[in-house]
Amino acid sequence: MKTVLMQGNEACVEGAIAAGMRFFAGYPITPSTEIAERSSLRLPQVGGKFIQMEDELSSMAAVIGASVAGLKAMTATSGPGFSLMQENIGYAALAEIPCVIVNVQRAGPSTGLPTSPSQGDYMQARWGTHGDHPAVSVSPSSVSEVYTLAIRCFNLAEKYRTPVVFLMDEIVGHMREGIEIPEPGSCEIVNRRAATATGAYKSCYHVEPGEWVPAMNPFGEGERYNITGLFHDESGFPVNSTDAAAKLSARILGKIEENEDDICRTEEVLMDDADTAVLCFGGTARAAMSAVLAARAQGVKAGMIRPITVWPFPDKALAKRLPQLRRLVMAEHNHGQMLLEAQRVAEGRVPIRFIGRTNGTLIQPGEILAALKEKEG
Repeated sequence: MKTVLMQGNEACVEGAIAAGMRFFAGYPITPSTEIAERSSLRLPQVGGKFIQMEDELSSMAAVIGASVAGLKAMTATSGPGFSLMQENIGYAALAEIPCVIVNVQRAGPSTGLPTSPSQGDYMQARWGTHGDHPAVSVSPSSVSEVYTLAIRCFNLAEKYRTPVVFLMDEIVGHMREGIEIPEPGSCEIVNRRAATATGAYKSCYHVEPGEWVPAMNPFGEGERYNITGLFHDESGFPVNSTDAAAKLSARILGKIEENEDDICRTEEVLMDDADTAVLCFGGTARAAMSAVLAARAQGVKAGMIRPITVWPFPDKALAKRLPQLRRLVMAEHNHGQMLLEAQRVAEGRVPIRFIGRTNGTLIQPGEILAALKEKEG
């Protein structure tokens, strides 16, 4: 294990390579550009390929093609580019093509404030593409966590054959911290399950009873099969059948919903005796942590709940803590997007004090501290 000073965006690339990423296609966009830059340097060193595409739509298409060919593939962007990727993200979700999409969020909408922090793409990470589709999204709060969670994103994508959004933000992406790089082979690495078929692969989307995820063979290695963005049967060819559509839809949604205990992760800080808690995610957690420690020093029983897996939203973890709380403080750099999920889970049982920001400035620890210390009524 070695300790290095590293930027969040750089750590993202190193974690992805450790996970087995060997293909990157992208288009430069602030504040994610360093991910493309470092990928262009590092991938040739490990036998991988880097391609700068003409735009974000084509970047996502190239990533899908590389994944189908058997490579672990990633792209990186920010808000405007993430919008352009949505159609192909939906295609990857229905066709069950594993890939990782990094979104280093910036203030918006439109081109907004390119160099300023935001968490305004939270809802887009879940609902950006049309139709009912599976969604997994993970958000780091430190440079060290960027490295380890980049690996986890690839593991989830490969295990569940689904696109995974690595929902970073400018705070973490451009931060530099000392981190410990694990020794090669010390981190769990998950690879997609290969099928045993040869020749014409007629059951490429077949799953046995009790299974959720079909095996996947790479194009170009002997098997011939079909991939489409239309609803299809287990042969991969489109069928104009509502029964087949219902079966496929239930399975691709169910493989995430029925495995939430495996997918969802949260961090809890000082929650054992807390009667007031901050709910936050990503880079906002750094201000929240300072506020919680300051509140504790002043006799306030404060704690922090941080979803690491932000989609699916960790309902169980939050619901478990609600009975002990007299107030929940929701802090996020947007107009109240995760707030809606907190309100849904709380169902009015606990008052929620919201602190948000949409102008590209940072939420300060003092603001959160003041909310934690507010008297009832």
